[in-house]
Amino acid sequence: MMKRIAILVEDLFDDKELLYPYYRMLEEGFKVDLIGSEKHVSYKSKHGLLMKSDFASKDISANDYDAVIIPGGFSPDYMRRTQKTVDFVKEMNTQGKLIAAICHGPWLMISSCDLSNRKLTGFHSVKVDIENAGATYLDQEVVLDGNFVTSRTPNDLPVFMKTILKELK
Repeated sequence: MMKRIAILVEDLFDDKELLYPYYRMLEEGFKVDLIGSEKHVSYKSKHGLLMKSDFASKDISANDYDAVIIPGGFSPDYMRRTQKTVDFVKEMNTQGKLIAAICHGPWLMISSCDLSNRKLTGFHSVKVDIENAGATYLDQEVVLDGNFVTSRTPNDLPVFMKTILKELK
């Protein structure tokens, strides 16, 4: 059965952190959906690239996906303002499904998941947020802790994606 991947999208996403995972997942033969707060809306990246959502978070279920990828940029701050997006990630975690976040992506995890006694990484400026949520921050290119995969910056994308793909196979 084909794996189905949700990649979250909101305004001010990091171009590389959305596009690289998007095309790598397609390359692996997975079904990939861009999920925004609204359906069929074009969201603008930090550099002006437009990406259109396939579905709104209110119209999807964690039951339909094998993993969710949360790109960074400032977009995770917008993502956590939509309760249905928060609920989707929370349910993915409840079901033990893969949650992968890079850069500022852990912001959404902080709003959606119990991070007590978990290990995560992210962009250095979210270290205090991660620690205040009860997790241990590790300054590493990728951190795998249970169903969580986190990375720091676009420079970590190759190992981030290798880890995600290994966990999905």
